[in-house]
Amino acid sequence: MKSWKPTPSRKRKPTRQALLRIYRALHKQYGDRHWWPAETPFEVMVGAVLTQNTAWRNVEKAIVNLKENRQLSPKALRKIPRKKLAALIRPAGYFNVKAKRLKSLVDFFWKRFGASPPRMQRIPKNRLRQELLEVNGVGEETADSILLYAAGKPSFVVDAYTRRLLGRHGFIRGDETYAEIQKTFESNLPESVPLYNDFHAQIVEVGKDFCRTVARCEACPLKRFL
Repeated sequence: MKSWKPTPSRKRKPTRQALLRIYRALHKQYGDRHWWPAETPFEVMVGAVLTQNTAWRNVEKAIVNLKENRQLSPKALRKIPRKKLAALIRPAGYFNVKAKRLKSLVDFFWKRFGASPPRMQRIPKNRLRQELLEVNGVGEETADSILLYAAGKPSFVVDAYTRRLLGRHGFIRGDETYAEIQKTFESNLPESVPLYNDFHAQIVEVGKDFCRTVARCEACPLKRFL
Protein backbone atom coordinates (compact mmCIF):
# COMPACT_ATOMS: atom_id res chain seq x y z
CA MET A 1 0.00 0.00 0.00
CA LYS A 2 1.15 3.53 -0.58
CA SER A 3 -0.02 7.06 -0.17
CA TRP A 4 0.82 9.70 -2.71
CA LYS A 5 -0.29 13.16 -3.64
CA PRO A 6 -0.53 14.34 -7.22
CA THR A 7 1.70 17.15 -8.35
CA PRO A 8 0.70 19.92 -10.78
CA SER A 9 2.66 18.12 -13.51
CA ARG A 10 0.22 15.19 -13.29
CA LYS A 11 -2.84 17.34 -13.77
CA ARG A 12 -5.04 16.36 -16.69
CA LYS A 13 -8.24 17.91 -17.94
CA PRO A 14 -11.39 16.20 -16.66
CA THR A 15 -13.84 15.33 -19.41
CA ARG A 16 -17.36 13.99 -19.51
CA GLN A 17 -16.03 10.72 -20.90
CA ALA A 18 -13.40 10.32 -18.18
CA LEU A 19 -15.82 11.07 -15.33
CA LEU A 20 -18.46 8.73 -16.72
CA ARG A 21 -15.87 5.96 -17.08
CA ILE A 22 -15.08 6.35 -13.40
CA TYR A 23 -18.78 6.35 -12.51
CA ARG A 24 -19.50 3.22 -14.53
CA ALA A 25 -16.55 1.38 -13.00
CA LEU A 26 -17.75 2.27 -9.51
CA HIS A 27 -21.34 1.34 -10.31
CA LYS A 28 -20.16 -2.02 -11.61
CA GLN A 29 -18.32 -2.55 -8.32
CA TYR A 30 -21.01 -1.35 -5.92
CA GLY A 31 -24.34 -1.27 -7.77
CA ASP A 32 -26.99 1.34 -6.95
CA ARG A 33 -26.20 2.83 -3.54
CA HIS A 34 -29.74 4.11 -2.75
CA TRP A 35 -28.24 7.07 -0.94
CA TRP A 36 -29.23 9.08 1.21
CA PRO A 37 -30.37 6.56 3.88
CA ALA A 38 -33.29 8.48 5.35
CA GLU A 39 -37.05 8.10 5.59
CA THR A 40 -37.94 11.75 4.99
CA PRO A 41 -36.42 14.92 3.53
CA PHE A 42 -36.27 16.36 7.03
CA GLU A 43 -34.25 13.38 8.23
CA VAL A 44 -31.82 14.10 5.39
CA MET A 45 -31.45 17.66 6.65
CA VAL A 46 -30.73 16.49 10.17
CA GLY A 47 -28.26 13.90 8.90
CA ALA A 48 -26.48 16.49 6.76
CA VAL A 49 -25.60 18.43 9.91
CA LEU A 50 -24.80 15.40 12.03
CA THR A 51 -22.40 13.94 9.46
CA GLN A 52 -20.09 16.95 9.61
CA ASN A 53 -16.60 15.73 10.61
CA THR A 54 -17.71 12.22 11.51
CA ALA A 55 -18.36 8.79 10.02
CA TRP A 56 -21.89 7.85 8.96
CA ARG A 57 -22.06 4.96 11.45
CA ASN A 58 -21.90 7.56 14.24
CA VAL A 59 -24.67 9.58 12.60
CA GLU A 60 -26.87 6.48 12.49
CA LYS A 61 -26.53 6.05 16.25
CA ALA A 62 -27.54 9.67 16.82
CA ILE A 63 -30.51 9.34 14.45
CA VAL A 64 -31.67 6.22 16.31
CA ASN A 65 -31.51 8.13 19.59
CA LEU A 66 -33.65 10.92 18.14
CA LYS A 67 -36.20 8.46 16.77
CA GLU A 68 -36.42 6.40 19.95
CA ASN A 69 -37.01 9.58 21.96
CA ARG A 70 -39.54 10.91 19.42
CA GLN A 71 -37.44 13.96 18.64
CA LEU A 72 -36.91 13.58 14.90
CA SER A 73 -39.42 16.16 13.75
CA PRO A 74 -39.23 19.93 13.23
CA LYS A 75 -41.69 20.57 16.07
CA ALA A 76 -39.85 18.33 18.54
CA LEU A 77 -36.42 19.70 17.68
CA ARG A 78 -37.65 23.26 18.09
CA LYS A 79 -38.96 22.53 21.57
CA ILE A 80 -36.25 20.28 22.99
CA PRO A 81 -33.69 22.06 25.21
CA ARG A 82 -30.32 22.31 23.53
CA LYS A 83 -28.52 20.38 26.30
CA LYS A 84 -30.94 17.47 25.98
CA LEU A 85 -30.55 17.51 22.20
CA ALA A 86 -26.77 17.50 22.58
CA ALA A 87 -26.99 14.43 24.82
CA LEU A 88 -29.10 12.56 22.24
CA ILE A 89 -26.75 13.31 19.35
CA ARG A 90 -23.58 12.68 21.35
CA PRO A 91 -22.53 9.67 19.18
CA ALA A 92 -22.11 12.03 16.20
CA GLY A 93 -19.37 14.01 17.95
CA TYR A 94 -19.08 17.78 18.44
CA PHE A 95 -22.53 17.39 19.96
CA ASN A 96 -22.79 20.82 21.57
CA VAL A 97 -21.85 22.56 18.32
CA LYS A 98 -24.13 20.34 16.25
CA ALA A 99 -27.04 20.84 18.64
CA LYS A 100 -26.74 24.58 18.09
CA ARG A 101 -26.50 24.11 14.32
CA LEU A 102 -29.50 21.81 14.23
CA LYS A 103 -31.51 24.34 16.19
CA SER A 104 -30.55 27.04 13.68
CA LEU A 105 -31.45 24.88 10.68
CA VAL A 106 -34.77 23.79 12.16
CA ASP A 107 -35.63 27.39 13.03
CA PHE A 108 -34.90 28.42 9.44
CA PHE A 109 -36.91 25.51 8.02
CA TRP A 110 -39.86 26.31 10.30
CA LYS A 111 -39.96 30.06 9.77
CA ARG A 112 -39.09 30.11 6.07
CA PHE A 113 -41.08 27.12 4.84
CA GLY A 114 -43.47 26.23 7.64
CA ALA A 115 -41.46 22.99 8.02
CA SER A 116 -42.84 21.88 4.64
CA PRO A 117 -40.41 20.03 2.32
CA PRO A 118 -42.61 20.66 -0.77
CA ARG A 119 -42.51 24.40 -0.11
CA MET A 120 -38.73 24.27 0.19
CA GLN A 121 -38.45 22.16 -2.95
CA ARG A 122 -40.28 24.80 -4.99
CA ILE A 123 -37.52 27.37 -4.44
CA PRO A 124 -34.97 27.64 -7.32
CA LYS A 125 -31.68 25.91 -6.60
CA ASN A 126 -29.36 28.92 -6.49
CA ARG A 127 -31.71 30.95 -4.32
CA LEU A 128 -32.27 28.08 -1.89
CA ARG A 129 -28.53 27.37 -1.72
CA GLN A 130 -27.79 30.96 -0.80
CA GLU A 131 -30.45 30.94 1.90
CA LEU A 132 -29.09 27.71 3.36
CA LEU A 133 -25.56 29.09 3.43
CA GLU A 134 -26.80 31.97 5.56
CA VAL A 135 -27.90 29.53 8.29
CA ASN A 136 -25.44 29.18 11.15
CA GLY A 137 -23.31 26.05 10.72
CA VAL A 138 -24.40 25.26 7.16
CA GLY A 139 -21.42 25.18 4.83
CA GLU A 140 -21.24 24.32 1.17
CA GLU A 141 -21.14 20.54 1.57
CA THR A 142 -24.05 20.56 4.01
CA ALA A 143 -26.07 22.93 1.82
CA ASP A 144 -25.50 20.83 -1.30
CA SER A 145 -26.39 17.63 0.56
CA ILE A 146 -29.71 19.21 1.53
CA LEU A 147 -30.26 20.53 -1.99
CA LEU A 148 -29.56 17.21 -3.68
CA TYR A 149 -30.96 14.67 -1.23
CA ALA A 150 -33.76 16.59 0.49
CA ALA A 151 -34.85 19.12 -2.13
CA GLY A 152 -34.11 17.10 -5.28
CA LYS A 153 -31.96 19.82 -6.87
CA PRO A 154 -29.02 18.95 -9.18
CA SER A 155 -26.20 20.22 -6.97
CA PHE A 156 -23.12 17.98 -6.87
CA VAL A 157 -21.83 17.32 -3.35
CA VAL A 158 -18.09 17.66 -2.80
CA ASP A 159 -16.49 16.05 0.22
CA ALA A 160 -13.03 14.93 1.33
CA TYR A 161 -13.38 11.68 -0.61
CA THR A 162 -14.19 13.61 -3.79
CA ARG A 163 -11.16 15.84 -3.43
CA ARG A 164 -8.88 12.88 -2.70
CA LEU A 165 -10.12 10.80 -5.64
CA LEU A 166 -9.80 13.64 -8.16
CA GLY A 167 -6.36 14.51 -6.84
CA ARG A 168 -5.01 10.99 -7.04
CA HIS A 169 -6.29 10.67 -10.58
CA GLY A 170 -4.68 13.93 -11.59
CA PHE A 171 -7.83 15.93 -12.28
CA ILE A 172 -7.02 18.58 -9.67
CA ARG A 173 -3.82 19.95 -8.12
CA GLY A 174 -5.25 19.85 -4.61
CA ASP A 175 -5.61 23.54 -3.84
CA GLU A 176 -8.86 24.13 -5.72
CA THR A 177 -11.86 25.67 -3.99
CA TYR A 178 -15.06 23.77 -3.31
CA ALA A 179 -16.76 25.66 -6.16
CA GLU A 180 -14.00 24.76 -8.62
CA ILE A 181 -14.24 21.06 -7.80
CA GLN A 182 -18.03 21.13 -7.99
CA LYS A 183 -17.78 22.77 -11.41
CA THR A 184 -15.54 19.89 -12.55
CA PHE A 185 -18.58 17.64 -12.26
CA GLU A 186 -21.42 19.99 -13.09
CA SER A 187 -19.81 21.38 -16.27
CA ASN A 188 -18.98 17.92 -17.62
CA LEU A 189 -21.91 15.75 -16.59
CA PRO A 190 -25.59 15.86 -17.57
CA GLU A 191 -27.63 17.88 -15.08
CA SER A 192 -29.22 14.87 -13.42
CA VAL A 193 -30.33 14.44 -9.82
CA PRO A 194 -30.17 10.61 -9.97
CA LEU A 195 -26.66 10.72 -11.49
CA TYR A 196 -25.32 13.29 -9.01
CA ASN A 197 -26.96 11.34 -6.21
CA ASP A 198 -25.46 7.98 -7.06
CA PHE A 199 -22.08 9.29 -8.25
CA HIS A 200 -21.46 10.98 -4.91
CA ALA A 201 -22.52 7.83 -3.08
CA GLN A 202 -20.15 5.75 -5.23
CA ILE A 203 -17.26 8.09 -4.42
CA VAL A 204 -17.99 7.72 -0.72
CA GLU A 205 -17.89 3.93 -1.02
CA VAL A 206 -14.60 3.78 -2.91
CA GLY A 207 -13.18 6.38 -0.53
CA LYS A 208 -14.01 4.24 2.50
CA ASP A 209 -12.79 1.00 0.92
CA PHE A 210 -9.77 1.98 -1.15
CA CYS A 211 -9.04 5.69 -1.53
CA ARG A 212 -8.15 6.16 2.12
CA THR A 213 -5.51 8.43 3.59
CA VAL A 214 -3.17 5.51 2.90
CA ALA A 215 -4.31 4.41 -0.54
CA ARG A 216 -5.13 0.78 -1.40
CA CYS A 217 -4.62 1.22 -5.13
CA GLU A 218 -3.80 -2.39 -5.98
CA ALA A 219 -7.32 -3.65 -5.29
CA CYS A 220 -9.21 -0.48 -6.27
CA PRO A 221 -11.75 -0.74 -9.10
CA LEU A 222 -10.32 2.52 -10.46
CA LYS A 223 -6.71 1.32 -10.59
CA ARG A 224 -6.70 1.09 -14.39
CA PHE A 225 -7.51 4.81 -14.65
CA LEU A 226 -4.46 5.97 -12.68
